Parts: sequence; structure tokens; C-alpha cells
Amino acid sequence: MADAIRVLLVDDHQVVRRGLRTFLEVQDDIEVVGEAADGAEGVERAQELSPDVVLMDVKMPGMDGVEALRRLRELDNPARVLIVTSFTEQRTVVPALRAGAAGYVYKDVDPDALAGAIRAVHAGHILLQPEVAGVLLSQEEANSGQGRAGSLTDREREVLGLIADGRSNRE
Repeated sequence: MADAIRVLLVDDHQVVRRGLRTFLEVQDDIEVVGEAADGAEGVERAQELSPDVVLMDVKMPGMDGVEALRRLRELDNPARVLIVTSFTEQRTVVPALRAGAAGYVYKDVDPDALAGAIRAVHAGHILLQPEVAGVLLSQEEANSGQGRAGSLTDREREVLGLIADGRSNRE
């Protein structure tokens, strides 16, 4: 697997890490190179193992996923981080994306879609599930309604709306 996408799993639940590992090990082009149980260990393992993609939960004891993301960026670690979490609130989505997440998916994602998400962020794409795009669009609309200048252009709002409607990146 010389050309395999090297993945690091960072989640405080061993059963989640084990389930992800079991599924990803059957993928021909994905290799799980390590695991970590919290953000601090995830940063340390990412520096040691140089994964291409880090699958990271947001809420973990000690250093959470958002802080781990910030730390990886401070260290100029080139790994692309895909957030895989059960937290859907705007207060977790926005900070993770601002900290440098390349994608944000929920733990109930279809396994094949997760493999596709790993491939997409590895290829340099930004990946958001439609529900996540909907959260961001709602925030943008709320900000615009409060008299603050929207931070997105009209075209960016249009694209975000299409993603929220379930359109693919290509569409």
C-alpha cells in the first residue's frame, strides 16, 4: 500500500476507533497508521506518524478536537483533518472549520461515504455534509439579519445553499 492514504484516528471512545479501523482496513487505498484517545495525544501522534488525513472527534477530555486542530496548524502539520463527530450544534461546527478542518461529517455517516470523504479531503477538497452546510447557512443568514455585513459573497451563499440541499461538490 505504498500509495495508500495514511489515516490517524483520534477519538476518546475506543469502540469508535475500533469500528473505524475495522471498516477502513478493508479499503484498498486507506491505511490506518495509528490511534489517539484525546487531542493532545492526537497532536503528538500526528507529529510522529505524518498521516495524510486525521479523523478527529470534537468533544474529548483534556485537549478537545478544535484545540488540537489549532495546535496542528501552529506546528505546520500538513495533515488534512476530517472532523467525525456526533455534535451538530453551530457552536461546534464553526470553531472547527475556523481552526482548519478540511471537512465535517457526523458519526452516523454511511461507511462508504466516510471513505469517500477521506479521499476527498486527501485530494484537497473541503467536505461538508448537507446538514453542516445548512448550519453554516443559517448562521450567515442570522448574521446578515442582525445588520452585520455578511462574511460570505452572494456566490458563496448560493454554493452553501446548494450543498445544504444535498448537491455534491462537483454539482
